[in-house]
Amino acid sequence: MDAIRTTALTKTYGVKNAVDNLDLLVPKGAVYGFIGRNGAGKSTTQKMVCGLANPTSGEIKLFEKPVDDVEARRKIGVLIEHAGIYPGQTARENMILQGLCVGVENLEKKVNECLELVGLSEANKKKTKHFSMGMKQRLGIGMALLGSPELLILDEPINGLDPEGIREFRQIIARLNKEFDMTIFISSHILGELSKVATHYGIIKDGKMAQQISAEDLSKSCPDYLCVKVKNAPSAAELLKQNMTFDNCEVHGENELRIFGIVDSGAVTQQLATHGFNVQSIFVKELDLEEYFLDFMGGADNA
Repeated sequence: MDAIRTTALTKTYGVKNAVDNLDLLVPKGAVYGFIGRNGAGKSTTQKMVCGLANPTSGEIKLFEKPVDDVEARRKIGVLIEHAGIYPGQTARENMILQGLCVGVENLEKKVNECLELVGLSEANKKKTKHFSMGMKQRLGIGMALLGSPELLILDEPINGLDPEGIREFRQIIARLNKEFDMTIFISSHILGELSKVATHYGIIKDGKMAQQISAEDLSKSCPDYLCVKVKNAPSAAELLKQNMTFDNCEVHGENELRIFGIVDSGAVTQQLATHGFNVQSIFVKELDLEEYFLDFMGGADNA
């Protein structure tokens, strides 16, 4: 079952299509990273999915039901941009007010559960106006969890967070997904952090879906490699091909080799040094989502 499926989803403002015939598929149980440059249509898409904006045309289904289906809508929790928090109230008081607004049953118990999930159980007396940005974002997630959603929609939730806040947020997302089998649809510009939790990606460009790919398939298409900085790289590559076994060896310019299917960097260094090649540096280059995104979008100038 798909948690979200859109077909030819379009949102027009004036004469411009902010979202243009978008076909989006978020599998149930996925952490779906929604990627695109500013103005690509990420926030508009998420607002339509959660009912905060009406599409001009196209179809949205949540758990195989129309987006306006009451039962389907009850399965989603939303944090778009920033949470609506009363600064003069504590986290608990904000949670209770939110719960009363949406009609949560067993409210006291549910508030306690959600505060524990987002790590705010001890923040009982502190007013939220004194919260850090990370604490406010965690409270926003907690408020979105009050209705026990099966799908959590988050729009740029880690913007402005310090490294500790980002780490805390990442831990919460991983726990919600693994322990509660919650589907999470998250947009973010911080691709390095997104790559640590996402199981699927969608890249949107100018309102159109440019690519959808699983993290597993992305890893296969962009495997890790051994990067070797060495003078006269073409000759060094020929030497290694004659004396070592690996999947592939690519030459990049005069001073860089990329070797796929080998992990023994010491053997490579020894082989080159024995034949008079001066290895300047050697390291394993792991998949970098930011580099992949920039390459896919046509380079940094276009991203």
